Amino acid sequence: MHVHDTPATGDTPPITRSVLLDQPLPAARATHRVEIRRITIAPHHAGGLHVHNCPVFGSVETGSVVYQIEGEPASVLGPGDVFYEPQGVRIARFDAQEDGVTFLGYFLLDADESPEIDFPSP
Repeated sequence: MHVHDTPATGDTPPITRSVLLDQPLPAARATHRVEIRRITIAPHHAGGLHVHNCPVFGSVETGSVVYQIEGEPASVLGPGDVFYEPQGVRIARFDAQEDGVTFLGYFLLDADESPEIDFPSP
């Protein structure tokens, strides 16, 4: 199915759509539900090295965070930015900046699975 937007007036369409992230998953995975959480981290709080038991997608609502997958460059995410934390991959940094951060986390889960986070030794 194709969706076409028609301009309301002039050249400005009434609806615009932008792809923010098109992330292939490394392997097929049974996903029976998606749990969405609003998570707030206090200013200057470092999330610490962590690993998720499921793929996690997110979008920053307010504030900013330094995001880094272990072995990759760090980036600063702000309002409207999206991210992907792969299942079983070490997330080196998810550190709130001076204003803290609030984001939505989307956890892709199997039927009887709950989101879990592990904090391994560095």
